[in-house]
Amino acid sequence: MDQRISFVTLAVRDLARSHAFYVDGLGWSPEMYVAGEVLMLKVGPHVVLSLWDRAAFAAEVGEPLDGPGVPPVTLAHNVATREEVDEVLATMQAAGAEVSEPAEREWGGYTGYAADPDGFRWEIAWNPGEIGQTVLP
Repeated sequence: MDQRISFVTLAVRDLARSHAFYVDGLGWSPEMYVAGEVLMLKVGPHVVLSLWDRAAFAAEVGEPLDGPGVPPVTLAHNVATREEVDEVLATMQAAGAEVSEPAEREWGGYTGYAADPDGFRWEIAWNPGEIGQTVLP
């Protein structure tokens, strides 16, 4: 089996709200959008972020966990400079994200978090280490 991820699928409560955040707010281009069902966004050369209506997700995959707290997953958007972390977080906040104050991390990077309309956390990160450099375009 090849070592890769092709799709990251998130079950969302309000697909129109997710569309407004990602497409209208962040300016991302959908690869596919079926109102009330699914929004697919190409986020890398061979990776698609699929935002799937929660009811459709439950019918095919199973009922998602629900409860208080933060969803147990993060998505990361790495940038080439420390300043870009602040810029991306400001863009996400303007699009409606709940944003945490970025901070210097003990491992040498600088990161902050932004929550999309369903609370999924995006880590916006500048990672000066070797692994951080491997994921930059």
